[in-house]
Amino acid sequence: MDITINIKDYGELTVPQGVTLLEISRRLGEPERPIILATVNHRLQDLRIPVTGPCDVAFLDISDPNGYRAYQRSASFLMIYAAKTILGKKARIVIEHSINKNYYCELLEDMEVTDELLKRIERVMDATAAADIKIEKLALPVEEAIERAEEFGMHDKVSLLRYRRTSNVNLYKLDWFYDYFYGQMLPSTGYIKSFKLEKRNKGFILAFPSASNDYQLAEITPSNKLSEVFAESNWWARVLKVDTVGALNDLISNGGGGDIMRVNEALHEKKIAYLADRVHQMKKRIVLIAGPSSSGKTTFAQRLCVQLRVNGLRPSVLNLDDYFVDREFSPRDSEGNYDFESPDAIDIRQINEDLSALLRGELVKIPDFNFLIGKREYKGRALHLSPNDVLVIEGIHGLNEQITEHIPRENKFKIFVSALTQINIDDHNRIPTTDTRLIRRIVRDYRARGADPKRSIGMWPSVLRGENLNVFPFQEEADGFFNSALVYEMSVLKQFAEPLLFHVSKLDPEYTEAQRLIKFLDSFLGVSSEPVANNSILREFIGGGCF
Repeated sequence: MDITINIKDYGELTVPQGVTLLEISRRLGEPERPIILATVNHRLQDLRIPVTGPCDVAFLDISDPNGYRAYQRSASFLMIYAAKTILGKKARIVIEHSINKNYYCELLEDMEVTDELLKRIERVMDATAAADIKIEKLALPVEEAIERAEEFGMHDKVSLLRYRRTSNVNLYKLDWFYDYFYGQMLPSTGYIKSFKLEKRNKGFILAFPSASNDYQLAEITPSNKLSEVFAESNWWARVLKVDTVGALNDLISNGGGGDIMRVNEALHEKKIAYLADRVHQMKKRIVLIAGPSSSGKTTFAQRLCVQLRVNGLRPSVLNLDDYFVDREFSPRDSEGNYDFESPDAIDIRQINEDLSALLRGELVKIPDFNFLIGKREYKGRALHLSPNDVLVIEGIHGLNEQITEHIPRENKFKIFVSALTQINIDDHNRIPTTDTRLIRRIVRDYRARGADPKRSIGMWPSVLRGENLNVFPFQEEADGFFNSALVYEMSVLKQFAEPLLFHVSKLDPEYTEAQRLIKFLDSFLGVSSEPVANNSILREFIGGGCF
């Protein structure tokens, strides 16, 4: 029996019922980049899935975020398979975090990473990719999946799978190796065209190709300060035995949720106090706080001010948004929309004049930006800095030296705030920091602005593009970092985000992303938001905060 499907950018195609997406993709000729994933009626699917009825299909390549994630996932699977081939099937390989879209990995249990070992792993990866071995997706009973995890020494997955609400779980099989991955895979190892292993610190980098550069590997650029923050966070999570979602769920189910909340909040307070001490000791007059969307900059700025007061300083807060140029002069992006994330959206001349005057001890009138009419207004607010005062400036461009170009560097202390995930789903499935921030934003925008979750999801790619251009390139300029992530936050955010995400219809283009986030949140046990401290970063998103 034949069926008719509608393929995005191709039109209608009549195919036999039961044909796989992979077979259909091969009938479309040679695309610019290999097709590696698909959506069927806005739901992500592996290419080996059969098509059983009329539907809308979109084929994805590495340039699509979901396609890129599938490539990263499959290359990680190949790397873990190769490492276990050499080191033994119970060797523990951990994907710790992402650095510039590459993965930093470690071998645990006192296994030393050497250049020679990495070359051996790469050789197995190359041979396996050349052999084009099928990556099979198997639906197994949870009990059997747990047995497989134990067989390969993956105790992190044993802990995670115990909390599955369904009777079956999907495992992926490559040759003799089984593993659990959250998300779709490529059809076979032959699709994994480029990768590289490079020794770094105690572990190594698994480098992926650039999505926009025809599978060419980009140069692995160092991010030393950011790497130090990740290393500290990973160490802390391991010390408290909450480095995976399974471990967190164990803690919650045993009544330890409140304790981990208090300890995590205490860690935040200690880090904020440390940064305030540095500002005081270095006698800085201006503190610049920057970071990507939904990183908790506003609450962090207020908590930093409290700690500065503890040191006897008098802080005043200034928001860079109040120095937006009038809307008629705002820059526009390539699609003709206002680009509020460009530094050209800020009146750089005026803010430099005002900051210079403040440092000279003058009284300065401070603007308020009226977002309704798109103009700066002066409503009588004024600032004067005495010798014991500190000016705290918050905004996404705070670390860009252009914004405060007339202020001597010795007067400035720069802090980068971001939600750098401290906890992963398991050893092989990391939680992207962008997912943490997107879920925060969905919850906050609905609560504070009445924004439909579809709007938050739809705007997110544009937000990320702006951050990659205007925020992240300056993070290594920071004098201090603050990781605003909380190991327990997804267990709290789950109850706020899930109802909003379920509201996204199958007919909406945002449905694919909403379903992906629902599946992600399903791994967490939920906890009440009531014990969350009223000065917590999390309160900026769920409400009920004291600032």
